[in-house]
Amino acid sequence: MLASRLLYHPAGFDGPLRTAVDDLLAGRWLSAERLLARTERPSGSWVSRTQVLALAAARSTVLTAWARENPAASGLGVLRMRVLVEHALLAAKEAKREAGQLEQEAREACWAAAAEDPSDPVPWVCLLALAELDRGQARPEHRVRSGDPMLPPGPWELLDGALRRDPGSREAHHRVYRYWRRRSRAAALDFVHTVATRAPSGSPLVALHLYAAVDQYRSTSVRDAVTRGQWRREPYLSHTQRAYESWSVAEPGSWPVADLSHLAHALWAAAQMGAAVRVFEALGQFASRVPWSHVADSPAQGEELLLTARQQAFAGRATAFA
Repeated sequence: MLASRLLYHPAGFDGPLRTAVDDLLAGRWLSAERLLARTERPSGSWVSRTQVLALAAARSTVLTAWARENPAASGLGVLRMRVLVEHALLAAKEAKREAGQLEQEAREACWAAAAEDPSDPVPWVCLLALAELDRGQARPEHRVRSGDPMLPPGPWELLDGALRRDPGSREAHHRVYRYWRRRSRAAALDFVHTVATRAPSGSPLVALHLYAAVDQYRSTSVRDAVTRGQWRREPYLSHTQRAYESWSVAEPGSWPVADLSHLAHALWAAAQMGAAVRVFEALGQFASRVPWSHVADSPAQGEELLLTARQQAFAGRATAFA
């Protein structure tokens, strides 16, 4: 059954995180403090929860007020580090005069946090996020030789640092993909293929292929019938099928909304309506603006395309996948 109203929320399926995010946006931090205190670390949940909370906190001065009230609060230092990284990334994107200084402050905070808690993967993930600002690979940690001959020198020791602390880290791999996407499409695709091929069944890293497919579509200047039909051709079709099979054996709710949204889109675009219905049902009311805003004729038409895709998938359920 189609959800009557779409819910766009950065916390997705994580109910306690949704509450903490909403409270942070309202200037209240107690629920975030309690959530981080009981979140296992190091873990994928620790990484993803700190990322989402920091994105919410970056919009205000709530962390400053929180620090005055309880400077030793669990997770507060990590959130402040993450906010510094977000501010540095935004300043660079907007070409602000203070971008270089903010980047340096964020980088120093990451290294300090890594030294303070050697078991925490978040500082390493944040260093990977900052790596994309080093367009010329001036820093030696961004041009380390890879053990894979197919991959060029890059921030591999930073990635290893994150993976030693959080094996299979979703954010770390997505950060590296973004790093290569800005430099070399060939290197980005080689990285995606390497990661997705080696990822165990059930891992959301298999969905990296789906992100690359959307980026390929976006980079095409003329979107004709052939371009729009790329998901019905190889290798896109096989990548979509493997991602679907991997999700099918994963623990329910373990894939983020963004990954499921990419999967639902790929299945719908490949006319695999029965499988698309299963993914849309798993999403329920939750939705992500990406990839729909990226593949629609204009970003503003993203939700319209999503609603159309859902309706078409459910209408075709009886005839898809006999």
